[in-house]
Amino acid sequence: MKASRRRFLQVAGAAAAFPFVSRGARAQSYPTRPVKLVAPFPPGGSIDLAARLIGQWLTERLGQQVVIENRPGAGGNVGSEAAIHTPPDGYTLLLCSVANAISASLYEKLNYDFAQDIEPVAAISRAPNVMVVNPSVPVTTVPEFIAYAKANPGKINMASSGVGTSLHMSGELFKLLTGVSMQHVPYRGSAPMLTDLLAGEVQIAFDNLQPSIPHIRVGKLRALAVTTATRSDALPDLPTVADFVPGYEASTWNGVSAPKNTPAEIVDRLNREINAGLADPTIKARLAEMGASPLPGSPADFRKLIADETAKWAKVVKAANLKA
Repeated sequence: MKASRRRFLQVAGAAAAFPFVSRGARAQSYPTRPVKLVAPFPPGGSIDLAARLIGQWLTERLGQQVVIENRPGAGGNVGSEAAIHTPPDGYTLLLCSVANAISASLYEKLNYDFAQDIEPVAAISRAPNVMVVNPSVPVTTVPEFIAYAKANPGKINMASSGVGTSLHMSGELFKLLTGVSMQHVPYRGSAPMLTDLLAGEVQIAFDNLQPSIPHIRVGKLRALAVTTATRSDALPDLPTVADFVPGYEASTWNGVSAPKNTPAEIVDRLNREINAGLADPTIKARLAEMGASPLPGSPADFRKLIADETAKWAKVVKAANLKA
């Protein structure tokens, strides 16, 4: 009787362990077919460029094609939802960003919980926005702008590329911490926003660094500060907003995530390969051209970044009473 029971327990134990062994074996051989990397914004933008940069690197390192699929819509939520609701097998990944952290509180009803429904794989890069004004605004520093805005309430129009974008939220955080009053003017994208800023139709924007730099260098826009906690190598002489507004920090960041319950072996493999890419001189140079810095780290590091950013922007959304 005891022998039969012992045999039963051995068979049951082996059966219970089999799925884990199989998953481990699959992870070791991953990938055996092309991998899809969803970029939830249109081609040509910073998210798309980051996806293509890291996708090409992973293609070379993994020995399988990493195919970029652009699925824009609803501030990145259309593509994010599609990627998150795929099987957790490592064959569909998401190029996520600060937009996902903002959307978590900006949108009242989403069909997913970003922080809970993903496996963070690896951060890729962080980039500052830059506080720029039309030269007609008679200020050259952040303190001068704060004084000017307070002396001219209701007369400052702050442009952004749309409600809930990092450009918009950078400005809302500035308003919250300084108490200045600015009228938000959302545009359908960065290009028309920049056109009107250059024309003086709006007075200020917290723009992405890369598109503003050419105009800053020829004097068509006046840069006051970058929004990150540290200065940017692209504009090393420019101070940070935090130099004058304690506690201020805003940046655009991105990284790769996978659907929840993707095997840890696959997540770790992708993390190693992405971090190897971030140490590669060619990729570091390409990120620098985009005004960004590599953001290497573990999946746990990326999870903490996502949690911290989601909590921070939720406070701003609530304080400013913002809705998508």
